[in-house]
Amino acid sequence: MSDIEAVAALQDPLRRRLYDYVVAQDHEVSRNEAAEAAGVARTLAAHHLDRLAEVGLLDTVSRRVSGRSGPGAGRPAKLYRRSGVEFAVSLPARDYRSAALLLAEVAEAAGLDSEVRETARRHARGLRRVPAGDLAAAAGVLAERGYEPVRDGDLLRMRNCPFHVLSTEFAPLVCGMNLALLEGLLEGSSVRMESRPGWCCVVVEPSKTNRS
Repeated sequence: MSDIEAVAALQDPLRRRLYDYVVAQDHEVSRNEAAEAAGVARTLAAHHLDRLAEVGLLDTVSRRVSGRSGPGAGRPAKLYRRSGVEFAVSLPARDYRSAALLLAEVAEAAGLDSEVRETARRHARGLRRVPAGDLAAAAGVLAERGYEPVRDGDLLRMRNCPFHVLSTEFAPLVCGMNLALLEGLLEGSSVRMESRPGWCCVVVEPSKTNRS
């Protein structure tokens, strides 16, 4: 299945709505839950969810949602979650990923961590910045940049790391760069590292001076 086919599968409005719902949840989603959220019949939701799984946009797992086991527990349900596979479409074909990986490898080998962080911070200061301590505005800017922020009390956590492939290969270099980038973009907020599986390694909170 090509990347173009996978992305094209989201052209259907209902399918896109189901996909957006599944990836926004912090748990695996059943057909019943997805159908209710989209306001459609379960069979129709199942058809579109399975198509999204077929093209690789969603992963599936089967388990009993009741948590019970043994006789009388019922059949396992088919559940859906976002796939860990990345898709990119470029016409004509471009290979920026390989270039980024090579550059990261050189920067790491040369010990350029501090230079990378300073460049990221300086770059971010030239972008659209956020009023000090305004988490709502911060969430909007982060969403525009693909971080998928969610509010967790006084924190902003991010479901997606835009640099996931690079951070998997060169975690100290790339996570440090990401931290510096957000420090420059969100000056006036407290940005810190907090590793959590499946999430971006950076969290955001108002600085102590900006908290009510």
